Amino acid sequence: MIKFFLMVNKQGQTRLSRYYEHIEIHKRTMLEAEVIKNCLSRSKDQCSFIEYKDFKLVYRQYAALFVVVGINETENEMAVYELIHNFVEVLDKYFSRVSELDVSFFVSESHLF
Repeated sequence: MIKFFLMVNKQGQTRLSRYYEHIEIHKRTMLEAEVIKNCLSRSKDQCSFIEYKDFKLVYRQYAALFVVVGINETENEMAVYELIHNFVEVLDKYFSRVSELDVSFFVSESHLF
């Protein structure tokens, strides 16, 4: 099961977040900071799957954006990795080459997907 979905820029600023479980706002902020730090600190040669606390992180980088998905232990990482790719392809078609500005300024359209 997917716990959360984040889109983050290279500076670590969250551009889009969607939570599928209730998490208090102050805990979301701390969670996002830790998750972003873990993903951004890894090199491109390292695996895109990270075990973190009681769940796994699957992330993928597209230009200046990182897409990070938090999943439970039983979820298939490769399926989520492919889901991230499909999501970005849909955004590319909709925005004709999606960028960080598209995600930032057209959040309501991004949440439709």
